[in-house]
Amino acid sequence: KDIQYIKSYYYNKLETNRFDSNVGKYVGYTAAGVRQAEIWNKDTSDIAAMRAQREAYCLHNIGIDYQTV
Repeated sequence: KDIQYIKSYYYNKLETNRFDSNVGKYVGYTAAGVRQAEIWNKDTSDIAAMRAQREAYCLHNIGIDYQTV
């Protein structure tokens, strides 16, 4: 439950927005990032796909990482 999937977007070394699996949607950190996050959050299929990345990517790889440690 404590595994978190984050996908961040940067422009000129500044984080503009990110998807956070704990929040369940895109969050903007700049004026342009907020506008883009609002657009992306309207696409329910993209939000569902990003939420599924936590199970598909994070939970799959955490088992592999724990085995190698």
